[in-house]
Amino acid sequence: MRRVLPSLSSLRAFEAAARHQSFTRAAAELNLTQTAVSHQIKNLEDLLQIALFTRERSAVRLTDVGHEYLESVREVINQIAAATDRIIDKNRGNVLTVACLTAFAVKCLIPHLGDFRRRRPDIVLRIGTVVSFDLLQHHDYDVAIRYGSGNWRGFVSHKIAPEEVFPVCSPRLLKSGMKLKSLDDLRQHTVIRTSSFALRDEWPQWLELAGVPDLEFADEIACDLLFPSIQAAVDGLGVAMGRTAIVTTDMANGILIEPFNIRMPTNSGCHVTSPVERADMPMVKAFRDWVLDRFQPALSAA
Repeated sequence: MRRVLPSLSSLRAFEAAARHQSFTRAAAELNLTQTAVSHQIKNLEDLLQIALFTRERSAVRLTDVGHEYLESVREVINQIAAATDRIIDKNRGNVLTVACLTAFAVKCLIPHLGDFRRRRPDIVLRIGTVVSFDLLQHHDYDVAIRYGSGNWRGFVSHKIAPEEVFPVCSPRLLKSGMKLKSLDDLRQHTVIRTSSFALRDEWPQWLELAGVPDLEFADEIACDLLFPSIQAAVDGLGVAMGRTAIVTTDMANGILIEPFNIRMPTNSGCHVTSPVERADMPMVKAFRDWVLDRFQPALSAA
């Protein structure tokens, strides 16, 4: 059976029109006329033999089939764009791709990258954030800041620093009249939990270590990623479970505080890793050495 493939021009026009909900704005983005965009989408609909948009006087809206098709089209376009970037970058020879969990990228890595760029202005960085490293087979990277045990087959890994987990909150929370002097005071507070692909909720284990395994909080906020959990604590919404690498800078700046002197060590932590075949590349070694030199002392002493 012959496989039917639409043109990339039609797919790009469809994706842009779906994102903007406007043929006119899609045309401006793609540097085409509105008529050309409309023609590309009409060709696509004729190929599929189904309407992807409902046309209204002042806007266009995706049909149910259009929504379903958009998910696949967007992924394909992103993959083609990423593959193209990789080939161009390889030809340039000075591009280092770094994959990183969002929380570590925002709270740790990016605030310090200016130092690396001053030391190695010859290296062009591409930073990509990921939700779960279980999906890394879909990414092409030279270095990753990865969370876990450090035992990953096919990778060279160096632990950045030991990790401890402990409750943190904004000083504003306590200034609002809420007490947090004893463990029992936690009953009056909102707990902020994280349940993501990469991290488990450490609150039950910490409460058991603290000797109050059955403690119940007044309320609860659940986040699917660590970064929004920490940001919720920064904004005074409750008490979150902090991790050494992620909250050290915020604590040093007085944005977060540690109300209890009870920390729970973990068997996991952040590692700087590379595929075995790339671990000895000069750019990779330079970045790895910089990460370990920059973060190991600060996080080990936290």
